Amino acid sequence: MFFIFSLICGIIISKESYGDAMFKRNRPLNRKTRKKIVIKNIFKVNRPINKPHKQKVVMKKDIVRPINKKRKNIKKYLPDIIEKRYVFITVVIVLLFSIIGFRLVKLQVIDNDKYNEKLTLSVEKTIEGTSTPRGRIYDRNNNLLVDNEAVKTIYYKKSSGIKTDDEIKLAYQVAENINVDYSKITDKIIKEFWYLNNKEEGLKKITKEEWQKNTERKITNDELIELIYSRITEEELGSFNNIDKEAAYIYYLMNKGYSYAEKIIKNKDVTEEEYAYISENIDTLKGFNTKLDWERIYLYGDTFKTILGSVSSNSQGIPKELATYYLNNGYSLDDRVGISYLEYQYEDYLKGTKAVYRVGKNNNYELVSFGKRGNDIVLTIDIDLQKYLEDVLKEEVINTSYEPNTTYYNRSFAIISNPNTGEILATAGKQVRTKDNGTKEIVDYTPGIVTLPVTPGSVVKGASMMVGYKYGAIDIGTVLNDECIKIKDTPLKCSWQTMGPIDDVYALQNSSNVYQYKIAIKVGNGSYEYNQGLVLDESAFDKYREMYAEFGLGEKTGIDLPVESLGFMGKSRLPGHLLDFSIGQYDTYTPIQLSQYINTIANNGVRLKPYLLKEVYKPSDSGDTFGSLIYKANVTELGKLSVEKKYIDRVREGFSAVVTKGLGYGYMGNYTNSAGKTGTSQSFIDTDGDGKVDTETITSSFVGYSPSDNPKMSIVVVSPDISVPDSTTYGVTRNISAQVVNKYFELNG
Repeated sequence: MFFIFSLICGIIISKESYGDAMFKRNRPLNRKTRKKIVIKNIFKVNRPINKPHKQKVVMKKDIVRPINKKRKNIKKYLPDIIEKRYVFITVVIVLLFSIIGFRLVKLQVIDNDKYNEKLTLSVEKTIEGTSTPRGRIYDRNNNLLVDNEAVKTIYYKKSSGIKTDDEIKLAYQVAENINVDYSKITDKIIKEFWYLNNKEEGLKKITKEEWQKNTERKITNDELIELIYSRITEEELGSFNNIDKEAAYIYYLMNKGYSYAEKIIKNKDVTEEEYAYISENIDTLKGFNTKLDWERIYLYGDTFKTILGSVSSNSQGIPKELATYYLNNGYSLDDRVGISYLEYQYEDYLKGTKAVYRVGKNNNYELVSFGKRGNDIVLTIDIDLQKYLEDVLKEEVINTSYEPNTTYYNRSFAIISNPNTGEILATAGKQVRTKDNGTKEIVDYTPGIVTLPVTPGSVVKGASMMVGYKYGAIDIGTVLNDECIKIKDTPLKCSWQTMGPIDDVYALQNSSNVYQYKIAIKVGNGSYEYNQGLVLDESAFDKYREMYAEFGLGEKTGIDLPVESLGFMGKSRLPGHLLDFSIGQYDTYTPIQLSQYINTIANNGVRLKPYLLKEVYKPSDSGDTFGSLIYKANVTELGKLSVEKKYIDRVREGFSAVVTKGLGYGYMGNYTNSAGKTGTSQSFIDTDGDGKVDTETITSSFVGYSPSDNPKMSIVVVSPDISVPDSTTYGVTRNISAQVVNKYFELNG
C-alpha cells in the first residue's frame, strides 16, 4: 500500500513540475540553435582541425537537420497522450483501492467473528470429546435393526499435576460410595497398591548390595520394584479388607492405559444414587465425572448379527490389527470403531462427529461444537425373510445331523437375492457343533457365504453349455449319445444313468455328465475312441475359465463386505481334468459366486455386482425419521456374456425344464413356474487335522430363480459334505430351498 501511495504522489509531482513545463513547449528548436550546439561540441576536440575533421563537421551538420513534420505532430499531441495515461492509471489505482477497501471491511467487519474463531482455534488448544453414538441400521422396509442405548458411565480423567497420594485418597473415597466389581483384581495390583501406601517399609526390603548394584546400573529401577513386590508377605497383604481391595482396583483403573485418556471406572449397573454422587461431587473428586455413553443394541437379537458386524468397546479402543488403518485416517487410539463386517465396511458413514472443546487457562472446557450421531444406513436385507431363513437353517441343519450317513455334515448356506439389481435380500449360514457333554448346538456361520469355497457340481453346467455354443462344439438342438466313456488307464466316466441320444435341453434337465464330456472334447479339438488315450488342446482350459469368469465364477463378485475369497483354481491341464471341470468337479466357488452366476442367467446374460447397502441418510433432528438422503445405491453392471441371446434363452429353457419335470422338481416349493439347476459333487476333507485330505464326501447344491419368464428372486443353497459316496443323500438342500421360496412369495405376493 505504501508503494502504491508513493507512486501516486510521484505522478502528481511530476505532472505539476517538469511535466507542465514540458507540455507547454510545443514549438520545435530552430535550425540555427541546433547548429551552434553542434559546432560548440566540435571545438571541444583538442587537436588540429584538418580536412577530415571538416568532413566530420559537415556530417554533424547533416545530423542537425530540421525536425520533420511527423515529429512536430507527436510533440503537438504529447500532452494529451500523457494526460490520458494519467487518467487511466488513476482509475486503475482507485479501483484497486476500492477492492482492497472492500476486502478489509469484509475481513474486519462482516467476517470478523469467523476469523476470530479461526485465530482462537489456531492459538488455543482444543480437544475432542469421546466417541459419539453411531448411525442406526435399518432393513429395506425401514425396520430398525441396530440402535444405540444410553449407558450411565463413571469415568476418571487425570488432572495435571495430581500426586499419587491424592489419587489414592480419591480411590478410597470413591470405593466407599460406589460399588465397583473388583473380582478381576490380581495379586500384582494388590501388591502395587500396598507398596504405594507403605513405601518406607517397601524400600527396606531392598538390601545394601542391591542398592549398590542399582547405583552401578546393574539392576534397573523396575527390577528393584519387582524385588519389592516379590518380598511382600501374605501377612502384610492380609491386612487389606474389601474396601482396600476395591480402592486398589479403582486406583488401577484410574492409571490404566494412556495418562491423557478417560478411564472407565464403572459403566454397568450404575445406580441412580452412584451416578448422582459423582455428578454432585466433581469439584472435590478431582478428575472424576459422569457421562451418558452408548452401546449398540440389536432389536432382532442374533438375527443377521454377524454380518451387521461389531464395534470396539470403551476399554478396547482401536484394535492393534486395525490401528495403522484407523490412525492414518485421523482416529485416536481410544476411539470406538467398527471392527468387523458392515460396521467396519461402512465406518465412514456410521461414525459420529465428536464434540469439540476449547481448553481454558485453568484446564476448564468450553464447548466449541456439539457432537452428532452418525448417518443412518438402510440395507437391502428383508429382516422378516432373513429371520425365517435362519430359523429354517437351524432346524434343518440340526435335524440332518442326526440322519444316517451324515457323519461329516455340519453346515448349510443360503442366499436369496434380486437378480435384476444384485440386492441381497437374505443370507445365512448355520453350523452344528457337538459340545463336550455330547449335546449339539447351532452357531452362526454366515461369513462362509463369502469365505468358504465348495465344489459346485452340476449347478455350473449352464456355463459349460455356453462354452459349447460359443466355440461351435454344439448348437441349439444338437443331439449327442449319453453313454459311458472310457479313457485309457482311467475309470469309466458316466452320467448318473445312461440316457442314450439326448439334446441340449434334455441334458440340462436330467444333468447328463457325458453330454458335457463330449462338448469338452470338441472344444479341446480332441478325438475320442473307447479305451484309447485322449489328447486335448490345453487352451480349452482357458476357454472354459474365460466363459466361467463372465458369470463371476473364479472372480471376486465385488460384494460390499471387507473379506471375500476367490476359491481354488486347479493347476493341472490333463485331459481328464478338463472333463471334470466341465461338470463342476475341479475348481471351487463360494456361495456368493454361485449367486452371481445364477443371477447372470436370470438377468439375460448381464452380470451385476451384489450389494447390501441400499441408502444412507443424515440423522434427523427428531431422531424418529430419516434426515436428507446422501447416498442411494445404483445397479452396477460388471459385464455381459459373449454369446448370442438365443443361447442364453436356450439355457434358461433347460433350467426351466429342470424344475418343472427334471431333477429339480420340488426345489422351488409350490412355484413350478421357476428355473434352476441341481448339483451333486464329490468333495474331499481332512478328518484328522494333518493338513491332508483323506476322506471323500458328497456336496449338495441348488441354484434357481422365479418366475422363470420374469425373475423377481433367486436362491442358492449349498450343503457341503452331506453324505459319503454310495449312500443315500438326505434332502436338506431341497427342504431349505422349498421352504424359503414359499416364504418369499408369501411376503412379496
